[in-house]
Amino acid sequence: MSKLFSELTVGGVTFKNRAWVSPMCQYSAVEGVIQDWHAVHYGSLITGGAGLVMVEASAVSAEGRISPRCAGIWTDQQAQVWAEIPRFAQRFGVKTGIQLAHAGRKASTNVPWDKPGSVAPSAGGWQTIAPSAIAFDGYAAPREMTLDEIEELKRSLKECPVPAVILNMHNEAAKGLGEKK
Repeated sequence: MSKLFSELTVGGVTFKNRAWVSPMCQYSAVEGVIQDWHAVHYGSLITGGAGLVMVEASAVSAEGRISPRCAGIWTDQQAQVWAEIPRFAQRFGVKTGIQLAHAGRKASTNVPWDKPGSVAPSAGGWQTIAPSAIAFDGYAAPREMTLDEIEELKRSLKECPVPAVILNMHNEAAKGLGEKK
């Protein structure tokens, strides 16, 4: 029998199989809040039998989104809506995770099916920030972050509500996180 459909334990977390879904940006959020599209998309992956469904890159700050249509997790509302995904997944024995993100110099970009490049502030874009002011080819130059802004970004990543929302929905995941093996 193939190992693909056998259990696997990693860091104290047991997955029902090794068929895992990688995060995919959906570009369908509104003000960083996931929508019905996301519920249907992730619901189909969860009911399809995956052992783990990683939800899409979710920005920890508004300026960290890839595009104006990207998901976020910098507000309580966003975290509460995201929490529905692991609640649903738990009924099917599926683990969930989230990809935390800050797009840096590639933030404020058009959605992939539109023209390439940056979204102008007049069209809903924003001034991007990154560790340096070096532009990504074809995109607007970012503003170089200050050391305080870099520390704030690190804090945002560390203090993001994700552990309480996504990972702690599974008791064994909560126990396994942070354990040294």
